[in-house]
Amino acid sequence: MELTAAALMAALREHAKAGEVVHKHYPGAGEVLGVPMRNTFDTAKAFTSMSFEEVERLMDEPSYEGRLAAFCILDFKARAKKTTDDEHRTAYELYLRRHDAIDSWDMVDRAAPHVIGRYLLTRDRTPLFTLARTTDPLRRRTAITAPLYFARYGTPADLTDLYALAELLLADKNPVVSKPVGIALKYAGVLDEPSLRTFLRNHESAMQTPTLRYAREKLS
Repeated sequence: MELTAAALMAALREHAKAGEVVHKHYPGAGEVLGVPMRNTFDTAKAFTSMSFEEVERLMDEPSYEGRLAAFCILDFKARAKKTTDDEHRTAYELYLRRHDAIDSWDMVDRAAPHVIGRYLLTRDRTPLFTLARTTDPLRRRTAITAPLYFARYGTPADLTDLYALAELLLADKNPVVSKPVGIALKYAGVLDEPSLRTFLRNHESAMQTPTLRYAREKLS
């Protein structure tokens, strides 16, 4: 199989059901081919070994599904046991450099934890704070979604930056950001419930209702 962006797009178009599958959740202005999500994910997985150069070509695709597949491939690469440290770094740098290709929250949710969060688990997290202070809500979503990896695979000490990012974004009224703030807090509580309870005692009066509801979901 030819592992190119053109070959992947041809495979996606074979599954397209224009007019039947509309992806109502997609808020961007890109072309929607009408490929069911399962087919998009399965196609991306089959192209996991695609070169990073071809992945970036996918990021230039006008179609929503083509660019979603690109970020799925980065996620699959980041999860693969055979992926080298250099490849993890390349995936991380490509995601951040081409954040302009992201125009939907599901692209962030698919790739940010394993591509960005995993890479930064043992490194300086300043890039997340830079993203959190941008005017782009999808970059802010990356900032608070990437640390889900810390809550899942880190230690309680790794939650310090997650809480700092959550505090920075607590006043964000954009649901693209406020919902994942609550979700990040929820999973921080799974790793270390006392720390979440402390955070809520200090901040719940300033938290938006949906954010607080998500944060409390898994508390006993």
